[in-house]
Amino acid sequence: MSDVLDARPYDALLLLSFGGPEGPEDVVPFLENVTRGRGIPRERLAEVGQHYHLFGGVSPINAQNRELLAALREDFAAHGLDLPVYWGNRNWAPYLTDTLREMAKDGRRRVLTLATSAYASYSGCRQYRENLADALAALEREGLAPPRVDKLRHYFNHPGFVRPVTDGVLAALAELPAAVRDGAHLVFTTHSIPTAQAETSGPAGGAYVAQHLDVARVIADAVRAETGVDRPWELVYQSRSGAPHIPWLEPDVCDHLADLHGRGVPGAVLVPVGFVSDHMEVIYDLDTEARAKAEELGLPVARSATVGADPRFAAAVRELVLERAAAERGGHPERRTLGALGPSHDVCPAGCCPGRTERPAAAGADSPYA
Repeated sequence: MSDVLDARPYDALLLLSFGGPEGPEDVVPFLENVTRGRGIPRERLAEVGQHYHLFGGVSPINAQNRELLAALREDFAAHGLDLPVYWGNRNWAPYLTDTLREMAKDGRRRVLTLATSAYASYSGCRQYRENLADALAALEREGLAPPRVDKLRHYFNHPGFVRPVTDGVLAALAELPAAVRDGAHLVFTTHSIPTAQAETSGPAGGAYVAQHLDVARVIADAVRAETGVDRPWELVYQSRSGAPHIPWLEPDVCDHLADLHGRGVPGAVLVPVGFVSDHMEVIYDLDTEARAKAEELGLPVARSATVGADPRFAAAVRELVLERAAAERGGHPERRTLGALGPSHDVCPAGCCPGRTERPAAAGADSPYA
């Protein structure tokens, strides 16, 4: 194998995602997995599950992960990268522990992880690392030798993530009526999280919002260069799920649409920059709720696509794998990024993106499985 395509010391890539129900009978059990330990009554879970029942009880996320899995395997094979790709979920089959057990039995000893979250936060990074630690501990209890697991750096500002999102914005602008297109605002959306988590995200705090603002600025600048129109843009939030008394990041996307309408803005493009694929929080919170709000206001909107299984994203993952592998071998690989923040760290430092309680987390400087 040529050095350019040398994945050593890694012998497998793990696609790690959230998971979702694949039929009506899965909805409440899935939500029980998601909310385990929070004491939420089953009746409340059934109420929340109605969002899924609007789509036949099926979240699109698993199908989208299968598409990404296929795209990664196709890209790796086409470029001569001999690295098997596995898939495990946090909350639904294929479960992470089952996948890591399969990897251990297949003899995989050094695993690199791609999480389907591009940004630094507890739920987007640290919690996945805790899930990895839980799964590795389960293997040890079964008498299996767990593989060493690392995690790819945050890729929100990698060109292979940014450019597909930019093209999606351009396509969405073309969907708007010509009369409102040049005056339309760009509305970048991401998952709201508690402000306390946002403030402690990343090694020095504040990374979650800073990373979103940086990539939104890059995309807005690229759209201006392509169209010749300088459009105002904002970062807003969606999918809040916490208790009312706990402060979460604002403004909410629907409230923001009402504000735009009140200011006489003629149209908007919703840009789900915080999401890797068009999963439930995109197709319900944006395509259903936010679109209904826009229709109520009489505000023309279009929604841009997420990166999904775009070949450029698959190629970016290959590049990130080779970059990390070279660094592990003591090299100094090029680390491509766009924007002002530069490449994220390879190894999460101790205490990065802390949760409410301290728990073991793999794939970081404080990993018990290093």
